[in-house]
Amino acid sequence: MNAPDEGFGPLGLGATLLASLHALGYEEPTPIQREAIPVLLAGHDVVGRAATGTGKTAAFALPILQRLADDLDTAREPLALVLVPTRELAMQVSEAIYKYGHASGCTVVPVYGGQHIGRQLDALRRGVHVVVATPGRAIDHVRRGSLALGSIRTVVLDEADEMLDMGFAEDIDTLLEAVPVERQTVLFSATMPPRIDAIARRHLRDPVRVSIEPAHATTGVAPLVRQRVYVVRRNHKAAALGRILDVETPAATIVFCRTRSEVDQLAETLNGRGYRAEALHGGMDQEQRDRVMGRLRSGTAELLVATDVAARGLDVDVLTHVVNYDVPSAPEAYVHRIGRVGRAGRDGVAITLAEPRELRLLANIERLTKQKIGAEQVPTVAELRARQDDRTVATISAAIVEDGERDSSRAALRPLLDRLTAEHDLGDVALAAIRLVHEANGALDDEIEIPDATPRPDARSRDDRGDRKRAASPGPRRELSATTTTGRVHVSAGKSSKVRPQDLVGAIANETRLTGRQIGAIRVADHYSVVEVPDDAVDEVVAALSSTLLRGKKVSARRFVEHHH
Repeated sequence: MNAPDEGFGPLGLGATLLASLHALGYEEPTPIQREAIPVLLAGHDVVGRAATGTGKTAAFALPILQRLADDLDTAREPLALVLVPTRELAMQVSEAIYKYGHASGCTVVPVYGGQHIGRQLDALRRGVHVVVATPGRAIDHVRRGSLALGSIRTVVLDEADEMLDMGFAEDIDTLLEAVPVERQTVLFSATMPPRIDAIARRHLRDPVRVSIEPAHATTGVAPLVRQRVYVVRRNHKAAALGRILDVETPAATIVFCRTRSEVDQLAETLNGRGYRAEALHGGMDQEQRDRVMGRLRSGTAELLVATDVAARGLDVDVLTHVVNYDVPSAPEAYVHRIGRVGRAGRDGVAITLAEPRELRLLANIERLTKQKIGAEQVPTVAELRARQDDRTVATISAAIVEDGERDSSRAALRPLLDRLTAEHDLGDVALAAIRLVHEANGALDDEIEIPDATPRPDARSRDDRGDRKRAASPGPRRELSATTTTGRVHVSAGKSSKVRPQDLVGAIANETRLTGRQIGAIRVADHYSVVEVPDDAVDEVVAALSSTLLRGKKVSARRFVEHHH
């Protein structure tokens, strides 16, 4: 069994952060994490060259959390500011910092254009330790007096080249001149054009340079692999995977997950759907690994659910499909994964389940591989029914042909048919036999359509344009409404089930598009709880809570409507 600090321990992180990483199933630091974390913990400024997806969020987030740990209880103003180019990245980085730091009591808020400013004002007014912001909206809050920069100790410029491309150069200078001189400054960029060097010379002090060179795609592997992506929300992913596998009927599949806990949970879910799935992760000893691999090679198991680390060194010739349950963080990891199929001239299939927020990572993969990954919709209920009907017809047709070639088999079964038709109509007998074959083939009992979650083509560009426009126009702007429509969700579990507010926040943030910061007041009564969420997210939260476990138990959820007497 791996010790909790085996992978990240030597980097100098404290016990609380190591425990959080272990609980999240993080097994081993990426190259940028291994290089940058010790330098940042030592207090140096850093210029890092690393693309999106190389693990750089943890590379700067973990040192921030470590260096702020002793002052979280007494801080009255933000201690760290992370600047990012887009709302998607703001949410992604904020969620990551929340996951790593919630055990230590660190609070974080994303601040970006396209969201009601009232919600952000409320969060900043309550007090936060880390602000993750797009430059335009950060400037907006500074001018309003709602974002104080006087206590900032660390500033991170994430994807600096993209921020410059979007016209934020002046805002970055303004913000860096407004924070204290005695601070740590961290700059990450995928490319290092002269203007990035100019920012580093102007605003960083003797920075340590860390560079992770991008790996190049292996030639001769990807063309043999048919690649496609399905865009689905997190709470639909397990059902979507099951339906895709129902249609694909693969002989042997490896499903890659990010963390150990996700591996165990997904393997259990797939087994519950009738698949023969085995889990493989770094928490297993060599004997357990050998046993699992033996089952896959012999055909006793048809699905292997694994982490990247656990799957290293595996050479499985029988694989026909690779599934990325999440878009892999590093584009190189995607290339390595799909290279496990399509070997020796055989065709293979690579399937990726992408949440809307992961489409940026997918674009990085396409740039690296110089291939477009075709997007498809999850099979509908009607399509799955038609496929299963075809399978039943094919099974019975093959049996008829086989029986025609084996007269002895037909002769042995004829008395049984005579006995059945003596009491029942021949058509009823045939229908009953077909039903049994159909059910044995996995007859459909799933009536729920899985919605396609591909964002509208103009959604991101519109939000980013708005942020850029605000950044370029420091003069008077139209005020955004400070009010948001709030709905409430009733959950059938409370204090008697040992449910705590953090359990509800965690369940909702993990299973829906909402972040912890978007969840409002929570009331936990003895036998039920009520949670405030944005009104347009109520149905999504109800569906997610109704299909997940809370404190290890199933719960029911519904929209809460208060009755006045």
